[in-house]
Amino acid sequence: MSAIVWLNGRLLDIADAHIAPNDRGFLLSDGLFETIRVANGQTPHLARHLARLEEGCAILRLPSPDRTLLTQAISDLLHATNLSDGSLRLTVTRGTGPRGLVPPATPHPTVLIQGTASTMSVPAPVRLGLSRYRRDGASPLARVKSLACLLSVMSRMEAVAAELDDALLLGTTGAVAEASAANILFLREGRLQTPLIADGALPGTSRARLLDGGFCMEGRLLPQDIKTVTGAWLVNALSLTAVSGIDSHDLSLHAELDRRLRAFLFSA
Repeated sequence: MSAIVWLNGRLLDIADAHIAPNDRGFLLSDGLFETIRVANGQTPHLARHLARLEEGCAILRLPSPDRTLLTQAISDLLHATNLSDGSLRLTVTRGTGPRGLVPPATPHPTVLIQGTASTMSVPAPVRLGLSRYRRDGASPLARVKSLACLLSVMSRMEAVAAELDDALLLGTTGAVAEASAANILFLREGRLQTPLIADGALPGTSRARLLDGGFCMEGRLLPQDIKTVTGAWLVNALSLTAVSGIDSHDLSLHAELDRRLRAFLFSA
């Protein structure tokens, strides 16, 4: 795959793609991103990602890039790079601005699209630990894919230092919210559930598809209820990963349910 990116309307070699030093995304994390799966040269769930991007832009009062422009940009980048399987990272910032917090009256967003090649493989099961960091489900920022990812970075670092694979964050409500970079599915009493948006869960695209498809329901899970969980999976746009345990609580692996979930999420 060629090292080519799409930046503000142009296909460029990555060495020639430059972001301005006074870009608010660089200085203030003032922007959003989407991670989009590519399969057989196509982006099967692009409409969901662009809809979420538009919703996030509205929350941040950030002009949303034209959907037709983004769709064509993605097509052009896939063609230029010959990317068949992997992912795209779509980043939108408020663009350049004067020093300080107040943005320019008429912002000119920076839009960057990058591709990464990868093969679709089944990840090994992971073990999670409860993090000391919390997500505020009452904050509008909990509902967008913000560039401000330090909470996730710090929780993942903490988990790795404890010789775990990932962190499970609680919300400010005290209930389970999500992992550092994925939603979570819990199997309880034979039924799948996923945490509430109000408890800090990001409205993930794969999470929404599973809810729409009737594979799971929303439900609140408190830390003391983890012992009632018999299985769990981390899920995002790119992967489904079985969870082998949460702190000292071991979980079973459910091969048939895993197969059904994986077929639904990634067969197209």
